[in-house]
Amino acid sequence: MDQEMKDESRQGSKSPDENNGDIKLLVKDAIREYINFEQAKSEPAYKTELIEERKRREVLERRVNELAEENRRSRQIADEAERNSVIRTELQKLGVAKVDLAFKAVRDDIVRSEDGRLVVKGSQGEVGVKEYLANFVTENPELLPARISGGSGTPAASKHINNAGSSIDIDRIKPGMNPEEMERARQEIARVALQALKGM
Repeated sequence: MDQEMKDESRQGSKSPDENNGDIKLLVKDAIREYINFEQAKSEPAYKTELIEERKRREVLERRVNELAEENRRSRQIADEAERNSVIRTELQKLGVAKVDLAFKAVRDDIVRSEDGRLVVKGSQGEVGVKEYLANFVTENPELLPARISGGSGTPAASKHINNAGSSIDIDRIKPGMNPEEMERARQEIARVALQALKGM
């Protein structure tokens, strides 16, 4: 029995080096557990922060794309307005009376070239807008104002209708005039109208 107790005491008692190694392992395990615990505790905060940062970046990227598209549209509208203004101005310079009608007829033909000039692309190549509009107005004279015949050699219109010996003053024709004068005025007007029709 004494021998068994001695054997047990030998097995239960460890050398100081062995005890020191067990303590080191125990401390390492405790430190590892603490680090793992802290990482697990802080990881959700990092993940949440990363998700929020990604969302903010996506919102900013979307806004930048919207602003770029809005800028492109604004430039396109400004370019279109400037192009329309140039076309209308040139038509007015050429003396076109029906500017809106002429503008509608030519606006789709005129485009901006790569170097920024307004041109018309045709079978002969690119033609400048001024030359194209001048040709267009020449080919379509109905867009110009009506010409008024007359000038220094044309006699002025008279208020008097003359016949051999008879004359009627147009200012004297009015309601309630003498029936005899009214009849004479009718006959004279009919005669002048008949002469004008025969002359045509």
